Amino acid sequence: MTTSTLYLASRSPRRAEILKAMGVPFILMLSDIDESVHAGEAPDAYVLRLAAGKAAAGLQQMQAEQRPALPLLAADTTVCIDGDILGKPEDAPHAAAMLRRLSGRWHEVHTGIALASASGIQTALSSTRVLVDDLDEAAIAAYIASGEPYGKAGAYGIQGLASMFIRRIEGSYSGVMGLPVFETAQLLRNAGLRLPGNHE
Repeated sequence: MTTSTLYLASRSPRRAEILKAMGVPFILMLSDIDESVHAGEAPDAYVLRLAAGKAAAGLQQMQAEQRPALPLLAADTTVCIDGDILGKPEDAPHAAAMLRRLSGRWHEVHTGIALASASGIQTALSSTRVLVDDLDEAAIAAYIASGEPYGKAGAYGIQGLASMFIRRIEGSYSGVMGLPVFETAQLLRNAGLRLPGNHE
């Protein structure tokens, strides 16, 4: 039984790696939307709104370019501490400020996913608590010098060098990476996609 192919509306290499590990073939479908946070918007609502928005934008692009109609997967991840959303760092001082704030504390990582298919746009949310070790200035500077914090919400990537200062997580490791495997598989199955290991 072959696995259904889908479009992936994401530039994230981590999401691509996770889909490959799941055995799900995909075609990149890149589109941009406004990622500004709305006033008073909760972090979990924010990532779900962006994921659904990216899926809708991808659908429009698919139709405009007259591409084959396939399901389209989109996602968005954010880091939250004290109710504040930490986006991607703009520069080294910004990254350092984020890492100092996370040092020695628990924070939350929310990933919203959206699947656009013939039955509409379905969404799911993964929320995980992450405990960061105490970070001194030397450790923060060395991590920033590696270049890894850039392009990542909260200025770190759990799958890279930052794994050395993550003391504990409660929730989904793949969700912190940017694509929660369990919730993604559920959305794909609910939309009728065939996945490796399915027996129906």
